[in-house]
Amino acid sequence: MFERFHKDARQVVVAAQQGARDLGHDRIGTVHLLLGLIEDEGGTAGGALREHGLRAGDLRERVRRVSWADHASGAIDGNALASIGIDLDEVRRTVEATFGEGALERGRAKKGHIPFTPQAKKCLELSLRSAIALKHKEISSGHMLLGLLRATGEDNLALQVLRDAEVDLDALRDTTTALLRAEAA
Repeated sequence: MFERFHKDARQVVVAAQQGARDLGHDRIGTVHLLLGLIEDEGGTAGGALREHGLRAGDLRERVRRVSWADHASGAIDGNALASIGIDLDEVRRTVEATFGEGALERGRAKKGHIPFTPQAKKCLELSLRSAIALKHKEISSGHMLLGLLRATGEDNLALQVLRDAEVDLDALRDTTTALLRAEAA
């Protein structure tokens, strides 16, 4: 399927992998795809996300909070620490103030290839279906965003991040589809 990815879509995947590494995660999930999509400076997805009020820095912080609360490796249990009087968020703030952003996660990042989560794979599959539905030969970042928006379920943390940012998902889908159609015309 990756042979059908346009250059901008491939760059999104590379940025998603880097986003996972930066957060110390051992798999590429939907939130990492979302981070890759917002980095899509000249592409459809980045344009649509920015048109709906999202900015890369804010989105990264929202992803960091969601992934911190539901850490991919499960190595740090905030509730367990809270039960003995340790505030995990305060520990994170203190460590990051001393050692830099993402310091607690850095050591856990996997070297080499990072696999996709099942939900992220589903998003990529749905991006292909979106391209086919629009009669486009290549999968662009816009199709990836549509795939991400179509992948429902509690395990799609990217949708949670977008909802928390008060993004109207239907309007974002409409904007993205309109931009894709305008590009194809």
